[in-house]
Amino acid sequence: MMLDVQWLWLLAIGFAAGLMDAAVGGGGLLQLPGLINTLPADTRVAQIMGINKFASFNGTLVATGQYLRRLRVPWTMLLPAAALAFVFSWLGARLVAHIPTAWMKPAIFVLLVVMALYTFLKKDLGQVVRERQLNRREYGLGLLLGAGIGFYDGIFGPGTGSLLAFVFVRFYAFDFLTATASSKIINLTTNLAALVYFVPGGHVVWAWAIPLAAANLCGGLLGARLALRGGSRWLRRGFMLLLCIMIGRFGWELLQA
Repeated sequence: MMLDVQWLWLLAIGFAAGLMDAAVGGGGLLQLPGLINTLPADTRVAQIMGINKFASFNGTLVATGQYLRRLRVPWTMLLPAAALAFVFSWLGARLVAHIPTAWMKPAIFVLLVVMALYTFLKKDLGQVVRERQLNRREYGLGLLLGAGIGFYDGIFGPGTGSLLAFVFVRFYAFDFLTATASSKIINLTTNLAALVYFVPGGHVVWAWAIPLAAANLCGGLLGARLALRGGSRWLRRGFMLLLCIMIGRFGWELLQA
């Protein structure tokens, strides 16, 4: 009976995380703690991370497909940025044991507060569809963005999709839909880079990972469709709510520390 409850809870976590991540990002904030509290106590940290990344990759893949069917994204900027994100995410995964990630939490907390205040005060942020072409400076920024976000996702991870979406809205003047779709492409490559490390190392427990991935995939499909139907105004509200949740979580962890 306990095992049945665990399976049902695991599927619920995967579905909710996939939906949340596809719509506004931040699914890992729900899925990773859920896995830690649901999987057997003897599950190793590397296995938890491997299961999480496999499920997230599948949810992000189907969400990306939904967005790309309806939206145009700047491939000439995104593909080089995604390639660098892949490399630096892999490096981050390799270095995670040697860098005290606890140092990152205060910096991320401050960044989240700034993002929330800026988004709240700038009412038209992400509401207008960009028409002009990208310039050379923005292409260069895309390379830096790919390297930095990739490294962050490999070594720490929570909120990567939300950080990407904010950068695309703030520095590229994308609407929230285009920013979300663009962030999914880079997120997909960082998840894949992590799997290149976790799968050959035997860190993915398939008996748990495959059902979780199926639930995440279903949630990602629904989340992307809801986002596309609701448009950028709905996404802005969801993004603000997610930032508040992330600020609350990081703030609580800092207080506990």
